[in-house]
Amino acid sequence: MSTPEPAKNSIQVIDRMMKLLDVLAEHADPVPLKQLAIETGLHPSTAHRILGAMSTSGFVERSDAGVYRLGIRLLELGSLVKSRISLRETAMPEMLKLHAATGESVNLGVRAGDEIVYVERTSSGRSAVRVVHIVGARAPLHTTATGKLFLVEDGPQKIKDYARRTGLPASTATSLTTLQALEKELDKVRRHGVAYDLDEVENGVRCIAAGIRDDSGELVAGLSLSTPSERFNPDWAPLIRQTADEISKALGYIPPPAR
Repeated sequence: MSTPEPAKNSIQVIDRMMKLLDVLAEHADPVPLKQLAIETGLHPSTAHRILGAMSTSGFVERSDAGVYRLGIRLLELGSLVKSRISLRETAMPEMLKLHAATGESVNLGVRAGDEIVYVERTSSGRSAVRVVHIVGARAPLHTTATGKLFLVEDGPQKIKDYARRTGLPASTATSLTTLQALEKELDKVRRHGVAYDLDEVENGVRCIAAGIRDDSGELVAGLSLSTPSERFNPDWAPLIRQTADEISKALGYIPPPAR
């Protein structure tokens, strides 16, 4: 079966974009279009067209003199990747301690738009029950314990916006699918500092999560403990919160003085 032409063209454009970025990365000073075309082997009109699109997206900057350099968007993405790698490395020792203390799966999740993405996990291996929280898996904010932490951080208006935008789709029969139910649940999260997923993402799986903050006080991740429903123990909540606090402390977070 032949490759569809649009798909082939898209891959070709991406390949050319990467060539242009690689050449720009090799030069400390801005590079003229003609030189970029020569070093990448692209026709000047092709290079100009692709650079124009990359400039619009912030991946490349073009000066009035018609020379190009790498754009600020790459710095933003690089900083994001760096922070997440640092987060994973910092969190893992504490995740392993929590895993050893409970024997259950421990997850590290970060927000990506209206979803939680799981970027690290320790697996219990104690149950045949499939846990959805595998590395790279995604789930909606309103059904996940970690996602509820981020929704609380958003505040009332953004919670309403989220509900309207997503429609609060159900993953299981116990998923929260109305704004009223979600707001009631988030009020509990706000008061207790931990969040729960009670068979809301996957039947037979429950979670407890606590937030992780960086040195600026921003909520950057959630630490969650996943268990089969029959082994769920709400008494683990203080230990999960303590573990999340230790990770936050290692990231430079200083909690405000207690009132």
